[in-house]
Amino acid sequence: MTAPNAATARPATGPLSHLGRIIAVASGKGGVGKSTVTANLAVTLAQRGLRVGLVDADLYGPSIPGMLGIVTDAPPAMSRQGKVTPAEAHGVKVISMGMLTGDDNPAILRGPMVTKYLQMFITQVAWGELDILLLDLPPGTGDTQLTLAQSFPLTGAVVVSTPQDVSLKIARRGLRMLEKVKVPILGIVENMSGFTCPSCGEVTHIFHQGGASKIAATLDVPFLGAIPLDPAIVDSGDNGVPLAVIAPDSPAARAYGRIADTLMGDMAQTPGLQVPFDWHLDAGTGKPAPVSVEPRSATDRPLALDFGVTGLVIRWSAWTQTIDPRELRLACNCAACRDEVSGKRLLNPASVPLDVVPTRIWSVGNYAFGVAFSDGHDSGIYPLATLRGIESAEAEDV
Repeated sequence: MTAPNAATARPATGPLSHLGRIIAVASGKGGVGKSTVTANLAVTLAQRGLRVGLVDADLYGPSIPGMLGIVTDAPPAMSRQGKVTPAEAHGVKVISMGMLTGDDNPAILRGPMVTKYLQMFITQVAWGELDILLLDLPPGTGDTQLTLAQSFPLTGAVVVSTPQDVSLKIARRGLRMLEKVKVPILGIVENMSGFTCPSCGEVTHIFHQGGASKIAATLDVPFLGAIPLDPAIVDSGDNGVPLAVIAPDSPAARAYGRIADTLMGDMAQTPGLQVPFDWHLDAGTGKPAPVSVEPRSATDRPLALDFGVTGLVIRWSAWTQTIDPRELRLACNCAACRDEVSGKRLLNPASVPLDVVPTRIWSVGNYAFGVAFSDGHDSGIYPLATLRGIESAEAEDV
């Protein structure tokens, strides 16, 4: 496959378009080599001429600086615009909590601070113009994953697993979580796939064989490739020089190259409104532009938003939906309107004014809209599936 140039790797427009494609690298559990895969993929993409940024989003256990040989004995500088200047190594721009705390100081953070740092790492860093921004996520399905999915328009996610059964089962959970928040799954990588004896050439499958490809086929997501075990991967990571740099012709480095080429050749964005957006209806600002090119096939993302005397108008690929403003308000499922445990409705319909209207609508990642109303309520998040399920005041095929 021919490696694409920088132009083919960029989104069209949007407030974060200077970051290029934003791809998360995730794993269901720790110890599968996710950060090693991320570091080598970042370097491999940079070797192909792309402008690459890397966010070490594992705030509690940052490892990317060590793998790339970044010195963390002094805090990063600030640009003239008041943004953090990222470190750069092997052609990759990097930000990590390890650069702020040093090697020996732990990051002791509650949930809100995790959110603050993650947002800072993406929006308050002087990245310049990038073609791709990789996010090295911590293992699991917690605050970090949800914050990034809700706050930023992720192009997609790569899930790393070993062939080991327990790792694959947990990887399935991670895949399901990402699907629920509408993060496209770009594919599964099987790491530590097999060990080739350097003396005799015999391959030993220490953690079984082919499990990730079977999971990918079962879940109907791409299998990106298998990376063999290689002691040089460990040594290179410890020395701060990735395998893709010191042994570009090794079997593992060639596997990284194939995965990088596959990713860059299969990153067309799902047709839909450009996100993020923040539409202030009362001020008449920030309204998202409708999709200019109609998708060739049906999509579950809105193609246009409008608001008029009939209510909120959402144009989907196969139909147009009009939602009465008060019905939209009554459909809110936030913790103030519905009990999270029992599902019991807490909102009294009589308390909602008949003339209530939305005053602001904003995107929440790729999977939902946030809505603020004229009655002061602003904590509701409406997944796109929920919006499609609200009974329309008027609906017509298009």
